[in-house]
Amino acid sequence: MKHRRAITWAVVAIILITAIGMVAAARRGSITTIDDEIPVGKVKRGDLNLEIDATGELRANHTITLTAPPVGGGALQIIRLLHTGVPVKKGDIVIEFDPSEQRYKMEQSRSELLQAEEEITKAKADAAVLAAQDKVTLLKDRYDVRDAELELQKNELVSAIDAKKNQLALEQAKRVLAQLEQDIQSHTASGQAAIYLAREKWNKAKLSMDQAQENIKKMKVPAAMDGLVSIEKNRDANGGFFFEGMSLPDYREGDQVTAGSGVAEVIDAREMELVSKVNEHDRSNVRVGQSVRVEFDASPGQLFHGTVKTVGGMAVRQFWDQNNGGKFDVSIELSNSDSRLRPGLTAQIAILGDERKNILYLPRQALFLKDGKRVVYVKSGNGFEQRDVTIQSESESRAAVEGLTAGAEIALVDPTAPRRSGISGGSSPGIGGVTP
Repeated sequence: MKHRRAITWAVVAIILITAIGMVAAARRGSITTIDDEIPVGKVKRGDLNLEIDATGELRANHTITLTAPPVGGGALQIIRLLHTGVPVKKGDIVIEFDPSEQRYKMEQSRSELLQAEEEITKAKADAAVLAAQDKVTLLKDRYDVRDAELELQKNELVSAIDAKKNQLALEQAKRVLAQLEQDIQSHTASGQAAIYLAREKWNKAKLSMDQAQENIKKMKVPAAMDGLVSIEKNRDANGGFFFEGMSLPDYREGDQVTAGSGVAEVIDAREMELVSKVNEHDRSNVRVGQSVRVEFDASPGQLFHGTVKTVGGMAVRQFWDQNNGGKFDVSIELSNSDSRLRPGLTAQIAILGDERKNILYLPRQALFLKDGKRVVYVKSGNGFEQRDVTIQSESESRAAVEGLTAGAEIALVDPTAPRRSGISGGSSPGIGGVTP
């Protein structure tokens, strides 16, 4: 009896487990669900304002970079530097570097110049003295030649031995005169060479002194146009170690700067524009010439107006924003300006797009991507029916669609996505977007 009862309970348990499995499988294969589990919205007919909200930054179109002068001798030290935002006129001194080293070079070159001048004077004097000595010696040797010639004329009256002596004396006098004439040419060339070398030394010292004087003038860097000063970041503040996104201090008085490095910029505040980025789904709603409403964070409550100047044709995608799609660059030209506006100010931007009249629209979170198509889930009885839709246009929160009727209820979350039973204490399915 007990054995039969155990078998009966076992059969009942198997039947119950099988029934529960079949019910669960049936629920998984259908999108029928309890109404309260899925939040719904409605398809509405009305007007859709395609206004796009974004943030932007004010930038100048025309800037001139002021650099440390390209002079030799190592790094330069800043001894005077205007602050960011200071207005300047063309020619005003923005940066001043320590000229001590260049002044030392100039004094050293001046000393070499004076020494070269003395060497030139000495070389000229030595050449003149030697030329005078050669002139006297030349006169003496010519006299000796002439005297020997006169003695040679007496050979008919003297003995053969004396005649031979007179002949040898004449030849010797001529050899000495010829050698002296060659020595005079050599002395002249040597004297000119000494003077030339002294002059070259003078020219080198003069060039070095002039260059030092010019470098001293370069120690004061003026503004090349009217505008506002903007100080650059000091990339050498950490010993030259730098990576993108690193926080660096601005250049300041006392800093060392490598020759040729940019220290500051002069910005033309009259030619500024706002730059912003818009998402991929907003790109189709932005066109050149559209009106823009702007409110700067530094001037809350004060509205500025402008127009879209350019719209980027290619999306820029950051590696840390891969899931958010690409961004398109947008530049905006302001219609009105203010003397308080400075490059770098951030602003809240509203691009006033087109307004669609009498159209069907729904919340963007009700759109899902299935097999490469945009779909919605329309409520039907106790479940939801998947329908393909055509998107006419989209705003940040709404989308104009075709293929639905006004008043239709649509799911705001994917009813086919796995989820825990019960709203509280469980994780709900994702709202809108791509469903795996």
